[in-house]
Amino acid sequence: MFRYGRRMRAVQFIEYGPAGVVHVAEVPEPHAGPGEIRIAVRASGISAGEITLRSGRLRDVVPIALPYRTGFDAAGVVDEVGDGVTGVRAGDEVFGAASPARRGANADFTVLTAWAAKPAEWSWEEAGGAAGAVETATRVLDRLGVGAGQTVLIQGAAGGTGSVAVQFAVARGATVIGTASEHNHDFLRSLGAVPTTYGPGLVERVRALAPAGVDAVFDCAGGALPDLIAVAGDPARVVTIADFTAKAHGVHMSHGAPDAEPGGAAGAADPMAWHGLTTAVTLAGEGRLRVPVAAVFPIGEVAAAHELSETRHARGKIVLTT
Repeated sequence: MFRYGRRMRAVQFIEYGPAGVVHVAEVPEPHAGPGEIRIAVRASGISAGEITLRSGRLRDVVPIALPYRTGFDAAGVVDEVGDGVTGVRAGDEVFGAASPARRGANADFTVLTAWAAKPAEWSWEEAGGAAGAVETATRVLDRLGVGAGQTVLIQGAAGGTGSVAVQFAVARGATVIGTASEHNHDFLRSLGAVPTTYGPGLVERVRALAPAGVDAVFDCAGGALPDLIAVAGDPARVVTIADFTAKAHGVHMSHGAPDAEPGGAAGAADPMAWHGLTTAVTLAGEGRLRVPVAAVFPIGEVAAAHELSETRHARGKIVLTT
C-alpha cells in the first residue's frame, strides 16, 4: 500500500563545500516505479565519488543539480514492488543500488533499480556498503579481461572498492598484487593478495614480485598513472576509477555517472555490470567474499562519516545506519 505524502529523513547537500555542508533533511518518500523496488533502508554506503562531488572539485567535469541527494548502495527490507518486477516481494531482505542518476540511498527509504538477495553471511552493514564496490569491481575486471593465470595490480587495494576487487580477481583465478600502507599488508594477505607499498619505487617493487610481468592494472587511488603504465607496459592495460588525468595518459577512466560530459575528462559512462551482484551472492555463500567495513555511523552523523572518508585512511567501506 503506497503512503503518498509521507516524509522521511535523507542526506543531501545544497551547496559545494566541506563535510559540514552535508546534512539530514526531511523530504517526501520515494515510491517504486516500473521495474523498481523500494526498501526500508537498514544500512547504506558512503560514496567516495560523491564526497569529491560535494567538495566542488568536479563541478566542471560532472555537473550536478542542487540540492543533491546522496547514496548509491543500500540494504534493507522490501516494502514496495513496482510493476513488472518478479522474484521478489515485500518482506524480502535485499542489497542493491539506486539509479546512478537519482541516487538517494542514504535515507530511511530508497528505490533500487538493481538488487539481489542479501547473503545470510553478511551483516546489514556489510550488505549496505556492498553493491557499488561489487558493480565497480566487476565492471573494471571485465573490461581488463582479468581471468585465471593472469597477474593484476590493484592500486589502493585496502579501500572499499579495492578490497572487493582483490577478492573478485582472486575468485577468477588471478594472482593479485595490491598496494596499501604497510599497516594494511596483513589485511591484504588475508584477502589473498600479495601486498606492497605505493609511492616512489613502485615499478621496481612490482617487477620484483612479478618477474614475468603484470597483465592488467586497476587503479582505485589515482595520482600514479605514469608508474602504473610502466608496470603494465601499455596504457590500454590500465583502467582507473579515480584519476581525472586519465585521458592525457591514454588510460581509460571507468565510471557509471550518466551525467558526466561525454567529451570531458571523465569520458562517457561504461555499461553498469550488475551481473556482479549475483556473483557476489555466490561468493559470499562460499565464504569467499567479505565486505570490509571501516566504520559505521548513524545517519545523523553523516558529516563525520564524510570527514573520515576524506582522510583516505579508511580500510573498507564507511556505512550509515538508519
